[in-house]
Amino acid sequence: MTQSTVEQEKNYNILKNAAGDLMILIRARLDDAEQPQIIYNGGKHAVLYRNGENAIVLDFIHPSIREDLNRTTRVLVVEARDGSIIREYTSEVKHLKEIPLPGTLVLN
Repeated sequence: MTQSTVEQEKNYNILKNAAGDLMILIRARLDDAEQPQIIYNGGKHAVLYRNGENAIVLDFIHPSIREDLNRTTRVLVVEARDGSIIREYTSEVKHLKEIPLPGTLVLN
């Protein structure tokens, strides 16, 4: 049985284009995302569940982007390493009152 890990993303960006679409830029992981999903409660934090084994905490979301994230149902996620895009995918955004955190927190 594989244990889930929860990583805290120290350096990420959430960008909004002129059409109001959101993109989250994070550090690339080794494995692919499978049925990614973001859980957001409208506050300072969100969790990106990349797959059944890996979740990433996005801490301290900037106040200017929280309302946009709270209204959207999908975002583009871009994973990059050394200035190159490794993968990109669309993630559903689910809005819940509380954010569940499975597994062990890994600080990177």
